[in-house]
Amino acid sequence: MLVENPIESHIKPMDFRDFFHSDDPLRHPPRPSGRAPAGDARGAWRTLPLEGVFEVVYEDARGAWTSRILDARELKLGPGRTLLGGTDRAHGLYRGLRADRIRRLTEPASGTRIETGILDWLLARADAQRRARGGRSPRRAA
Repeated sequence: MLVENPIESHIKPMDFRDFFHSDDPLRHPPRPSGRAPAGDARGAWRTLPLEGVFEVVYEDARGAWTSRILDARELKLGPGRTLLGGTDRAHGLYRGLRADRIRRLTEPASGTRIETGILDWLLARADAQRRARGGRSPRRAA
């Protein structure tokens, strides 16, 4: 035997349409995209052209240290990360190496060897190359 409770509840029944602002019941709400809005600086990546051949001692995600020779093309500055991008001579593939995992950087052409302040040196090098080109960096098509 089912007995109804005469007490009024503060919980009201809801229909699934109450969650959507559309007359179409099959329309799903928009999902947030993985990209940040254009004005949002947290999702912005900047690319600085950088040229040179570097011998890099790199610590990978597993903690193994490897030595690589990289034909550098760019520095990618992003939220919480900076990548040194270029072609790995051993494999002929583009690689993006995290600057915080570079343990030693050597430039064979000049004999420069850096073990600390690597990111600062790379940024200064990219800036010097930009000024040598006359302050203009090539624009990429969007």
